Amino acid sequence: MSLPSLLAETPHSAPVTHVSDLVGWIVGLLVLIGLIYWLMRQGWLWRRTQQSGIPALPVAPKHTTQTLLELEGRYLGTTTAGDWLDRVVAHRLGERSLVELTLSAEGLNVVRPASSSFFVPVAELRGARTDRGIAGKVVPEGGLLVVTWEHGGKQLDTGVRADHPAEHESWVTAIEVLMRAHAKVTGEISIEHTEGA
Repeated sequence: MSLPSLLAETPHSAPVTHVSDLVGWIVGLLVLIGLIYWLMRQGWLWRRTQQSGIPALPVAPKHTTQTLLELEGRYLGTTTAGDWLDRVVAHRLGERSLVELTLSAEGLNVVRPASSSFFVPVAELRGARTDRGIAGKVVPEGGLLVVTWEHGGKQLDTGVRADHPAEHESWVTAIEVLMRAHAKVTGEISIEHTEGA
Protein backbone atom coordinates (compact mmCIF):
# COMPACT_ATOMS: atom_id res chain seq x y z
CA MET A 1 0.00 0.00 0.00
CA SER A 2 1.33 3.37 -0.97
CA LEU A 3 2.06 6.15 1.47
CA PRO A 4 -0.77 8.42 0.18
CA SER A 5 -3.25 5.59 0.73
CA LEU A 6 -2.00 5.03 4.28
CA LEU A 7 -2.30 8.73 5.02
CA ALA A 8 -5.79 8.82 3.62
CA GLU A 9 -6.85 5.92 5.87
CA THR A 10 -5.27 7.45 9.00
CA PRO A 11 -8.03 8.88 11.15
CA HIS A 12 -7.82 12.67 11.51
CA SER A 13 -9.12 14.34 14.60
CA ALA A 14 -11.33 17.37 14.00
CA PRO A 15 -9.96 20.66 15.30
CA VAL A 16 -11.26 21.31 18.78
CA THR A 17 -12.62 24.77 19.48
CA HIS A 18 -12.80 25.79 23.10
CA VAL A 19 -15.43 28.51 23.22
CA SER A 20 -14.77 29.21 26.88
CA ASP A 21 -11.07 29.93 26.14
CA LEU A 22 -12.03 32.28 23.30
CA VAL A 23 -14.50 34.16 25.49
CA GLY A 24 -11.89 34.39 28.24
CA TRP A 25 -9.37 35.93 25.84
CA ILE A 26 -11.91 38.45 24.53
CA VAL A 27 -12.98 39.47 28.04
CA GLY A 28 -9.34 39.80 29.09
CA LEU A 29 -8.58 41.97 26.06
CA LEU A 30 -11.58 44.22 26.76
CA VAL A 31 -10.55 44.60 30.40
CA LEU A 32 -7.00 45.52 29.29
CA ILE A 33 -8.32 48.14 26.82
CA GLY A 34 -10.61 49.54 29.51
CA LEU A 35 -7.71 49.76 31.98
CA ILE A 36 -5.50 51.57 29.45
CA TYR A 37 -8.31 54.03 28.68
CA TRP A 38 -8.91 54.61 32.42
CA LEU A 39 -5.19 55.24 33.03
CA MET A 40 -5.07 57.71 30.12
CA ARG A 41 -8.11 59.53 31.48
CA GLN A 42 -6.61 59.67 34.98
CA GLY A 43 -3.41 61.10 33.52
CA TRP A 44 -5.43 63.72 31.64
CA LEU A 45 -7.35 64.67 34.81
CA TRP A 46 -4.13 64.79 36.84
CA ARG A 47 -2.55 67.08 34.24
CA ARG A 48 -5.63 69.32 34.31
CA THR A 49 -5.38 69.54 38.12
CA GLN A 50 -1.67 70.40 37.88
CA GLN A 51 -2.51 73.17 35.41
CA SER A 52 -5.48 74.57 37.31
CA GLY A 53 -3.47 77.71 38.12
CA ILE A 54 -3.62 78.83 34.49
CA PRO A 55 -6.12 81.72 34.40
CA ALA A 56 -9.14 81.84 32.09
CA LEU A 57 -8.33 82.51 28.47
CA PRO A 58 -8.96 85.99 27.06
CA VAL A 59 -11.73 86.45 24.51
CA ALA A 60 -11.53 88.49 21.34
CA PRO A 61 -12.50 92.15 21.55
CA LYS A 62 -15.86 93.05 19.98
CA HIS A 63 -14.20 95.43 17.54
CA THR A 64 -10.84 94.94 15.85
CA THR A 65 -9.03 96.76 13.09
CA GLN A 66 -8.66 95.39 9.60
CA THR A 67 -7.79 91.70 9.35
CA LEU A 68 -4.16 91.10 8.36
CA LEU A 69 -4.30 87.36 7.71
CA GLU A 70 -6.80 84.51 7.89
CA LEU A 71 -6.20 80.79 7.97
CA GLU A 72 -8.25 77.60 8.18
CA GLY A 73 -6.84 74.27 9.28
CA ARG A 74 -6.44 71.96 12.24
CA TYR A 75 -5.57 72.93 15.79
CA LEU A 76 -3.16 70.25 17.06
CA GLY A 77 -2.70 71.40 20.63
CA THR A 78 -0.89 73.69 23.03
CA THR A 79 2.19 72.75 25.04
CA THR A 80 4.60 74.41 27.42
CA ALA A 81 6.93 76.52 25.26
CA GLY A 82 10.00 74.57 24.23
CA ASP A 83 8.59 71.17 25.28
CA TRP A 84 6.58 69.73 22.40
CA LEU A 85 5.32 66.79 24.49
CA ASP A 86 4.15 68.71 27.60
CA ARG A 87 0.55 69.15 26.52
CA VAL A 88 -1.55 71.81 28.24
CA VAL A 89 -5.07 70.52 28.89
CA ALA A 90 -6.44 73.36 31.05
CA HIS A 91 -9.30 75.30 29.44
CA ARG A 92 -9.54 72.60 26.74
CA LEU A 93 -6.27 73.74 25.15
CA GLY A 94 -5.25 70.11 24.65
CA GLU A 95 -8.21 69.19 22.43
CA ARG A 96 -7.54 68.80 18.72
CA SER A 97 -10.10 70.43 16.46
CA LEU A 98 -10.73 72.40 13.32
CA VAL A 99 -9.57 76.00 13.65
CA GLU A 100 -9.87 79.42 12.06
CA LEU A 101 -7.09 81.91 12.82
CA THR A 102 -7.45 85.65 12.32
CA LEU A 103 -4.55 88.04 12.81
CA SER A 104 -5.22 91.75 13.38
CA ALA A 105 -3.31 94.64 14.95
CA GLU A 106 -4.97 93.69 18.27
CA GLY A 107 -3.67 90.13 18.26
CA LEU A 108 -4.48 86.56 17.25
CA ASN A 109 -8.03 85.20 17.40
CA VAL A 110 -8.23 81.40 17.61
CA VAL A 111 -11.73 80.16 16.77
CA ARG A 112 -12.41 76.46 17.36
CA PRO A 113 -16.01 75.57 16.44
CA ALA A 114 -15.98 72.24 18.30
CA SER A 115 -14.07 73.48 21.35
CA SER A 116 -13.32 76.68 23.28
CA SER A 117 -12.03 79.69 21.35
CA PHE A 118 -9.53 82.19 22.71
CA PHE A 119 -7.65 85.36 21.89
CA VAL A 120 -3.95 86.19 22.20
CA PRO A 121 -3.43 89.94 22.61
CA VAL A 122 -0.53 91.34 20.57
CA ALA A 123 1.29 92.23 23.80
CA GLU A 124 1.34 88.52 24.74
CA LEU A 125 2.74 87.23 21.43
CA ARG A 126 6.30 85.95 21.84
CA GLY A 127 7.11 84.58 18.39
CA ALA A 128 6.19 82.20 15.59
CA ARG A 129 7.99 79.50 13.62
CA THR A 130 7.42 76.53 11.38
CA ASP A 131 8.05 73.13 12.94
CA ARG A 132 7.30 69.46 12.47
CA GLY A 133 5.80 68.33 15.78
CA ILE A 134 3.71 69.33 18.77
CA ALA A 135 1.71 67.53 21.46
CA GLY A 136 2.84 64.14 20.17
CA LYS A 137 1.75 64.88 16.58
CA VAL A 138 4.45 64.80 13.90
CA VAL A 139 4.04 66.22 10.38
CA PRO A 140 6.47 66.80 7.48
CA GLU A 141 9.14 69.48 7.99
CA GLY A 142 7.58 72.94 7.95
CA GLY A 143 4.10 71.45 8.00
CA LEU A 144 3.20 73.09 11.29
CA LEU A 145 2.78 76.71 12.38
CA VAL A 146 3.76 77.19 16.03
CA VAL A 147 2.84 80.43 17.77
CA THR A 148 4.52 81.17 21.10
CA TRP A 149 2.56 83.34 23.52
CA GLU A 150 2.40 84.15 27.20
CA HIS A 151 -0.53 83.64 29.52
CA GLY A 152 -0.61 83.85 33.29
CA GLY A 153 3.17 84.18 33.46
CA LYS A 154 3.66 80.96 31.48
CA GLN A 155 4.95 80.73 27.92
CA LEU A 156 2.98 78.41 25.64
CA ASP A 157 3.35 76.98 22.13
CA THR A 158 0.21 76.51 20.05
CA GLY A 159 0.44 74.32 16.96
CA VAL A 160 -1.76 74.69 13.89
CA ARG A 161 -1.59 72.90 10.53
CA ALA A 162 -3.11 75.02 7.78
CA ASP A 163 -5.17 73.46 5.01
CA HIS A 164 -2.48 74.96 2.76
CA PRO A 165 0.83 74.62 4.66
CA ALA A 166 2.53 76.98 2.21
CA GLU A 167 0.80 79.78 4.18
CA HIS A 168 2.86 79.09 7.31
CA GLU A 169 5.87 81.21 6.31
CA SER A 170 3.73 84.28 5.63
CA TRP A 171 2.17 83.87 9.09
CA VAL A 172 5.59 83.68 10.75
CA THR A 173 6.64 86.88 8.98
CA ALA A 174 3.38 88.70 9.76
CA ILE A 175 3.47 87.82 13.46
CA GLU A 176 7.10 88.92 13.78
CA VAL A 177 6.36 92.23 11.99
CA LEU A 178 3.31 92.80 14.19
CA MET A 179 5.34 92.14 17.35
CA ARG A 180 8.09 94.56 16.27
CA ALA A 181 5.54 97.27 15.40
CA HIS A 182 3.83 96.84 18.77
CA ALA A 183 7.15 96.97 20.63
CA LYS A 184 8.11 100.14 18.76
CA VAL A 185 4.79 101.86 19.54
CA THR A 186 4.93 100.75 23.18
CA GLY A 187 8.53 101.96 23.46
CA GLU A 188 7.65 105.34 21.97
CA ILE A 189 4.71 105.76 24.37
CA SER A 190 6.98 104.88 27.33
CA ILE A 191 9.58 107.43 26.19
CA GLU A 192 6.89 110.13 25.81
CA HIS A 193 5.61 109.41 29.32
CA THR A 194 9.14 109.57 30.72
CA GLU A 195 9.88 112.86 28.97
CA GLY A 196 6.58 114.35 30.15
CA ALA A 197 7.25 113.44 33.79
